[in-house]
Parts: sequence; structure tokens; C-alpha cells
Amino acid sequence: MSAGQSPLISVIVVNWNRCALLRACLQSLKRQAGASLEVIVVDNGSQDGSVEMAAREFSGFVRLICNTENRGFCAANNQGIRAARGAFIALLNNDAEAEPCWLSALQGAFAAGPEIGMAASKIVMYEDPGRIDKAGHLIYPDGQNRGRGTGEPDDGRYDRPEEVLWPDGCAAMYRKQMLDQIGGFDEDFFAYGDDAELGLRARIAGWRCLYVPGAVVRHHRGSTLGLASSRRVELIERNRVLLALKHFPWSLLWLNGFYYAARLAHGAWSSAHGAGETARFQGIGGKLRLAGALLSGDLQALGMVPRMLRKRREMRKLSKLTPRQVRALVLSNRISLSELTR
Repeated sequence: MSAGQSPLISVIVVNWNRCALLRACLQSLKRQAGASLEVIVVDNGSQDGSVEMAAREFSGFVRLICNTENRGFCAANNQGIRAARGAFIALLNNDAEAEPCWLSALQGAFAAGPEIGMAASKIVMYEDPGRIDKAGHLIYPDGQNRGRGTGEPDDGRYDRPEEVLWPDGCAAMYRKQMLDQIGGFDEDFFAYGDDAELGLRARIAGWRCLYVPGAVVRHHRGSTLGLASSRRVELIERNRVLLALKHFPWSLLWLNGFYYAARLAHGAWSSAHGAGETARFQGIGGKLRLAGALLSGDLQALGMVPRMLRKRREMRKLSKLTPRQVRALVLSNRISLSELTR
């Protein structure tokens, strides 16, 4: 579609050694209807022919930014944001495929008002599209966050447009004006929980997020590092601590250890009954590997405390919400332990 019919959308796809998935992702973007778009692929040093495939099969459709190393999800997206020409920035994981009206549906959310800075997709599981992967996000009071509706059947309960906490970075749209004001992704997060940090930062700065059920994406879950990856757990644990340090009011931070202990205890109980992500780490060896990853994440976060506290002070310049309002925002979008460890 030619530019001028609607505001340009810049779609950023970050890739690292996922040639076949990237091809399917880009093919889904070529099928987008009712939206004026540019596609920017930021490759993090792939060695599987991803760059060559994109240049050969999608010549004239994608702009390529090629890194010589894996710079992480945050830095790569920031590269794409800086190169973007659109009034809206859409993110699509390389392991996701968008339905043809995905972009136009997301873009329509911003007509609700100038305070809408983010739009969230209905993300379903690729292997079981009748089941929700994420429909916006929820958060636990220790900083751990998870997709709203994860694992639930797509039976109509998530078919209503409504305000949510923030979008999942797998398939999201942001107003460029908002990103210009609050900044892009915090590159200290590298990957995992980065969309939560950006989303909560935006909410504290006074922006809102709408969930758009007509913006459907199918997602291969855990294809980057794998659901049972120790590195994945390490990053998630580190980043949930960094998120809390950077944005939570002190009234929640003082209780962080209590909430964390409660979540671990419930996770252990769920694992003993064969449920929850903890159950993916099987046997004594698996549980020790999990414990080591959590401890490593916490130790890494400890070393980054001074930096996060500096960023916390800098956030005061952007904040439109009081600490009491931030606490209310977190608790009103709280995920239950049963949902979190399902």
C-alpha cells in the first residue's frame, strides 16, 4: 500500500539464527492489508543464512541492519527504532506470524485518544491457535510478569477491546511520539522482561495501553532459548529484580522478598504436582540447575543495584503517577499465584 493513505508503520523484526522462522514471519508481513508499512530486520550476527535469505527473497521489501554479534533484543530493537521513519513502531518476533489485518487493527487503537501510547495483540500459540499465549500483560508484586490469559482457551473471553497494563513485545505497537519522550528499551535488560520495563515506564509517564482482540498473531513459544533454558531463567530472574528496583514504590520494594518467597513456594508445590514451568526442569539435576540459574540472576541484579537506583532517580522527571498510584496500578493488574505457576 502506498504511503499517504495512512500513517506509516515501521515494523521491526529482530533475528538471531532463525532462518526458516524469519522467512515465515516476513511472508506474513507481506500479506498485511490496510496499512502502510516499512519492515526493518535487525540481525544479531546470525550464521545460518538468515541475512542472505532476507536479502534474496525479500529484496525491496525489507531494510536490513546487520550486527556482527548478538547485541540482544533491547539494543537491536533500539537500532530499528532509530532507523524507523513511521509514526508508529510495531514489533514482531521472528518466531511469530501475523494475520493479514494485524497492523491495521493495532493502528486503529490509537484513534481512541492521544494518551494511547501502546497497543497489545491477541497472541495465540502456533501449535494450538485455539489457546491464548498472551492478551496483554499482568504482573506479580515481586516484579515477575506474565501474559494475561496464558494457556487459556480462546473461547471468547478475550474478545473485548479493553485497557491492559502493557503489550507483549512479541507483537506490539507503540506511538513513536511516546518513545521519543520516554526513550526506547533499557539495554541493561538485554532480553526478557524488557517489554515489561518499557511498558511500566510508559504507564508511569502517563501513557495508556489498549488490547486489540482483532490483531491476531501466532507464536512459536520459547524458540529463542527454549522454555527449559537456564540462561532464560537467569535473565528473567535478574530482570524482574531490576524492574522492581527501577520502578516499584518503596512500599512494594520492602515486601519484595516476601512475595518472592511465596512465589517460589507455590512454584515448588505446583512442580511436585507436575504443573508450572518449574516442572520443565526434571529430576534433582534439573532442580539444581534451576536453583543455580535463579541464584545467578539474583547475584547479577545485586551488582546492578547502583545503576538501577540512578535510573530510578532519573524517572522522576518523566513520572506523572505518584508512588501510591504506581502501587495501585501494579496491584490492580496483579496475576494470581495459581495463574503464574500454571
